[in-house]
Amino acid sequence: MTEPAAADLKAIEDKLTAARTRLILDQPFLGALVLRLPLRAADPAWCPTTGTDARSLYYNPDYIRELRAEETRFVLAHEALHCALSHFARRQHRVRHRWDLACDYAINPILLDEGLTPPPGVLLLKAYAGLTAEEIYPLLDDNDQSETLDQHLYDKEDNPAEGGRTQHENPLDPRSNPDQGQEQEQGKSQSSADRSPQGGFTPDAAGGGKPPPPLDPQEAEVLAVQWQQRLAGAAQQAKQAGRLSGVLQRLVEEMLQPRLPWRQLLTRYFTMLARDDYSYTRPSSRRGDPAIFPSLRSQQLHAVVALDVSGSVSDRELQECLSEINAIKGQIRAGITLIACDAAIVDGFPRLFESWEEVTLPSSIAGGGHTDFRPVFDWIARQDQAPDLLLFFTDALGEFPAQEPSYPVLWLVKGRGQTPFGVRVSLNS
Repeated sequence: MTEPAAADLKAIEDKLTAARTRLILDQPFLGALVLRLPLRAADPAWCPTTGTDARSLYYNPDYIRELRAEETRFVLAHEALHCALSHFARRQHRVRHRWDLACDYAINPILLDEGLTPPPGVLLLKAYAGLTAEEIYPLLDDNDQSETLDQHLYDKEDNPAEGGRTQHENPLDPRSNPDQGQEQEQGKSQSSADRSPQGGFTPDAAGGGKPPPPLDPQEAEVLAVQWQQRLAGAAQQAKQAGRLSGVLQRLVEEMLQPRLPWRQLLTRYFTMLARDDYSYTRPSSRRGDPAIFPSLRSQQLHAVVALDVSGSVSDRELQECLSEINAIKGQIRAGITLIACDAAIVDGFPRLFESWEEVTLPSSIAGGGHTDFRPVFDWIARQDQAPDLLLFFTDALGEFPAQEPSYPVLWLVKGRGQTPFGVRVSLNS
């Protein structure tokens, strides 16, 4: 593609300005977010459509020229939501390409609900509507070769030595930045260049230059805080104007809630149930110091861990969960009864592990039928004593008991399935 003439580029800039103004008037929440991104014309060699690095919005002038006005509003809002939802800081251990797909699948249904018109080629699946990127990620195939419409420029490029999909490219993961010092200097230069008027164009960037450097960890952390503040401010303005939809309000509330990874929540739950306490009972001997000193008394915690082996949770995810339980068992005294269940309790289960034993799975487990949670609860009801906790790994799609049990139940759920009682924790977070 040839570099656009000055007059042509001016027309494209006017088109983007008009699209942004229309968003501010019709969708003030989205418009306020778009206004936070300086618009930069980019080299088509590395930006075939649009993209963002969470600092600016980059666009291919030829691509924008071909879009209809309503499609232009969609692509602007799409880039702004990537930033407002901090997709650049939430990837953690996940594979970059698969995470990029999950982010697009999460954003596009939101924009459709807001009445925006997508351009051809956007990723859309009704099954993913209402799900977060973390919830969509495990539902995607490892070998999905779909491509996002835009460029997610905040991460490092794929590593060809690892098959084009790197495991550790998250800007908040130091392992992903062996050249962090050099990239930091580049990032500082880029940040200085970004100090143009808010949401303005940068003519010196038109038509060329190299792609922006990926975010370094410190910059990603700072931007995540900034975008959270911008998200809250945009929501407040739209709400005061009576123009914040229910979909966007729920999205904002979820983003502004403090989040804890499921591993941390699981550790906290077990620790709260641990029965370590101090006794002030007077010693039986009358000799010695008459003072009474507290002594630590411990009673072993007993938990039932149930695994849904109907195929909804992968073997790898089950092993990760058991590894986390073993790590927690090293900190508190807990005996574990392990049960595998689909429509019924699988042969060879339950299996009892004392507090000093590692919880393990057999080399193979029969399963794969439909899911029924009731056999596990029925088995517990036949025991002499109720457990201190039932921990159930599942997708929460199955038959539940009619009544809530007297003991606490903690569900670790993969996907969007809901539970009628107990505490539900997302396995995808």
